[in-house]
Amino acid sequence: MRVHTLDLANFRNYAALHFSPPSGVCIFTGDNAQGKSNLLEALSLLATGKSFRAARESDLIRNGTPLARVAARVHTKNGELSAACLITRVGEGARKRFVRNGRSVAYAQFLGGIAAVTFMPSDLALISGPPALRRRFLNAALSQSDRAYYREHVAYTKIIVQKNALLKLPAGVDRKLLATYNQQLAEVGAQLLCSRARYVARLSAAAAEVHARWVGEQPPFAVRYVPSPALPAGDESPSAVLAALASALAAMQAAELARKTSLVGPHRDDVEFVLGDESLARFGSQGQQRTAVLATKAAEYALLAAATGEPPLLLLDDVLSELDPARRRTFMSSIEGCDQVFITATEAPELPAGQRAHVYEIVDGRIEAGLEANTG
Repeated sequence: MRVHTLDLANFRNYAALHFSPPSGVCIFTGDNAQGKSNLLEALSLLATGKSFRAARESDLIRNGTPLARVAARVHTKNGELSAACLITRVGEGARKRFVRNGRSVAYAQFLGGIAAVTFMPSDLALISGPPALRRRFLNAALSQSDRAYYREHVAYTKIIVQKNALLKLPAGVDRKLLATYNQQLAEVGAQLLCSRARYVARLSAAAAEVHARWVGEQPPFAVRYVPSPALPAGDESPSAVLAALASALAAMQAAELARKTSLVGPHRDDVEFVLGDESLARFGSQGQQRTAVLATKAAEYALLAAATGEPPLLLLDDVLSELDPARRRTFMSSIEGCDQVFITATEAPELPAGQRAHVYEIVDGRIEAGLEANTG
């Protein structure tokens, strides 16, 4: 997968941009607040339909303008694809419209056209941050590669919202309706649990391989799925998982009625990162946590490439500043074979021997002429 052209209009600090990135590694340098991260955010928006950092979608629109547009032409294994996202101010908020090959499409149809894996400094909180961050990571990774998972997650979220609203009713709970919601949650939730369990197993194996290549095999690195409820020991078939979730929902009903919220199900899942027998969240150094997150992201990239049948875009926002020189060189060597990589940095990094990259400087929302850098 390769971006041929990227066009921005009134997006963040970009009044207008037309850029034709080359294949291989593209490094964007410059001072802070010049638009480096904004460029990667635009590419990520075309892949996931969402900003990886905006608290409000209206923040994506350049100050003083009513509409922002992000568009790209991308070469995929199925041929040329054009994609665009239009963000329009509506009162204090914003509304997005998605376009693929010149036609407006729903978000569910837009998702999956362009595949990308993103790393940004805030991803370092993936290990030590709240469980919601790790669930968001799973949902984003799985939704790009599996539209069925996206539909199931949307359906599950809708039922959870309805069930929680029912539990909070001051006049009492309709037990028959509660039972209906629990049955629906068990059926849809079991599918999510099975999908997540399979994905994390593959992710752990791939991440452990990358981690061992970078820093050695001992102690071994692993990513562990912590589902809610625990999956049946020795039998993780869909029917067994469905029965376990239905049983857990029934067992927790009294507590849910007392606390007026849903206490069991995939919305309470977690993921644990382990080095040897120790939790990285509790005992890992900052360096160990950084390496683990990068290895996990590298594994995410490999799994998405396998699922879609082609390498996704790789978007790395200020990742190199978080690594010591040795890990930086190792990491740069590991991405040399990627089709197209976009990296932001305050200054051009030292490249491993023989590696080439195209280096650009971004100044106040403008991309200055690039040059090819190499050490070989």
